[in-house]
Amino acid sequence: MAVAETQLYAKVSNKHRSKSTSVLLESLLAKGFPAHIAQKALAATGQKTIEDAAKWLHSHCNDPSLEDPIPQEYALYLCPTGRLYNHLQEFWKESKRQCGKNRAHEVFPHITLCDFFTCEDQKVELLYDTLKRVGDNFSQCFPPSISLSLHSSTSYLGFFIGDSHANILKEFALAFSSEASALADCHVKPCLKQFHLTLAHKFYPHHQKTLEQLAKFINPGETCQWVAALYSRDMRFVHYQTLRALFQYKPQNIDELMINTGDFIYVDPTQQSDVSEGWVIGTSHRTGCRGFLPENYTERANESDTWVKHREYVFVTTSRFFTQSENKPNIKLNGEVHNPCMSRSVTNVLSLQNATLRRGVLVMRHGERVDQVFGKSWLQQCLTADGKYYRADLNFPSTLPKRKDSMKHFEYDPPLSCCGIFQSRLIGEALLDQEVTVSYVYSSPALHCVQTAQHVLQGLNLDQKVKIRVEPGLFEWTKWEASRVIPNFMTVTELAEAFYKIDTSYRCNFPLSSLVPSESYEEYVSRSSAAIKQIITTCSSKGKGVIIIVGHGSSLTSFTRPLIGLPARDSSDFAQVVRKIPSLGMCFCEEIKEENKWQMVNPPVKTLTHGANAAFNWRNGSVED
Repeated sequence: MAVAETQLYAKVSNKHRSKSTSVLLESLLAKGFPAHIAQKALAATGQKTIEDAAKWLHSHCNDPSLEDPIPQEYALYLCPTGRLYNHLQEFWKESKRQCGKNRAHEVFPHITLCDFFTCEDQKVELLYDTLKRVGDNFSQCFPPSISLSLHSSTSYLGFFIGDSHANILKEFALAFSSEASALADCHVKPCLKQFHLTLAHKFYPHHQKTLEQLAKFINPGETCQWVAALYSRDMRFVHYQTLRALFQYKPQNIDELMINTGDFIYVDPTQQSDVSEGWVIGTSHRTGCRGFLPENYTERANESDTWVKHREYVFVTTSRFFTQSENKPNIKLNGEVHNPCMSRSVTNVLSLQNATLRRGVLVMRHGERVDQVFGKSWLQQCLTADGKYYRADLNFPSTLPKRKDSMKHFEYDPPLSCCGIFQSRLIGEALLDQEVTVSYVYSSPALHCVQTAQHVLQGLNLDQKVKIRVEPGLFEWTKWEASRVIPNFMTVTELAEAFYKIDTSYRCNFPLSSLVPSESYEEYVSRSSAAIKQIITTCSSKGKGVIIIVGHGSSLTSFTRPLIGLPARDSSDFAQVVRKIPSLGMCFCEEIKEENKWQMVNPPVKTLTHGANAAFNWRNGSVED
């Protein structure tokens, strides 16, 4: 790019591309909105267009906090663009896929210049003027490229900025903070410590080596155009979790929240203890309204997904030219931009990883039980006067397996519902589609777990090849048993006679007699840790393949944490985590044999989400008035 064209691009890029704030405000005032409400709408939408502000006002017409004089929080970030940004995005995606989400994934790649500060709505335009003015002053001395050196520790991975370039950034941040503080009458604190661009933060220590290998394929000297960008966020929800709605939900009761697909919802984790299972209470980012919503209609979003970009200053240096290598096109795959060089690098890492992976452990919760749908008294709904079972609803199983003792024992050892059977088979089919090789299947002795394992194997077309090993040590925390006694499970012989594919030759590590009613949390943790380690040892000499463990909601944390070397959760945290795990929720651990350790990665199949379907009486809706 010629020097004249570069300078022209810099001038155009850094001009305000929207109407001035005063013109926008006057337009809203002319529509009859009060000044403080109009200014709040402009600040919340980045003061870009009258249409954005008017749409925000319309959406927030029932917002109980609309009149509250709460300002936005603002931060100034230096953000990379171009090929360096593409490589960072590839790293973001691969690190999340291989090692799970860490704190760095909450925000896009950036260098913090000024951390979050508050500014009154009517003074925000002064921040824009300051950014433009300070940017112009530093445009000539801004470095053509920024020196980045990789730094790694057990909980942090990122690039540190070289001293000479860091000094320029500090001067820029200091100049912005000083001028903004004086003009906008707000306290702006510049970042004066070690400048850095975070790649990963607060990850499990055993993921450090994997993350370092991925980071080595990021070339910090790649072509990059740096942009100083001003972002804002709602200060009321800083410590909340952000959820994204996957489906629309229309309230059935007055205390429920209306959500549209793609809506963001702020949820305070400390306020969920008294909420009914499967529900959360949150505040809509789109409307400001608060209410209950079904948790399985949402997924976790990133913290920065709700932030608003206000203005940016593009640093375009005259010494940067495009070369032939810089003009190599990015390739779009499935709508996403992929850089061929980076893709090959990541492929190399994946090949290296796959060479060392030997086994996997897939821990899953059972499918939907009948008592989850019809309550603890489900059996009474299905028994005739002479004690025979009949199908009172299509979601009840057509028959119950035969057992030698009383049928009443099914009350505390309930079977799967028909939907639970469908769920389990669907998971098996998904595993088959992903070509997952299953070597062993272990199950808790609970009937619904054995049935889940059976139908997963049927979905995999392995029900004639792989048999189920029933292991009492996999049963859930006995303190949670409503009967306060260990359920009277069907025996292995009874299960086999009922045509479940049971490995009758398997000798369990924990006999049923070893399960203690109302065991302490420490006893449960110790039992779970011993059970998973004995399973791994038993299967260690059989080569590659996945070990499926079908258990309970508690299994996902109590079996995986000792496997990857993490201590048990506190009992209070444990209960909060377990109550949110849905039917067929799963965790997946892979073995890195050369390093003699296991790591948790994304499961090989997607999650299964569906809505409720209440009982219906045709008389109520069609005949009776």
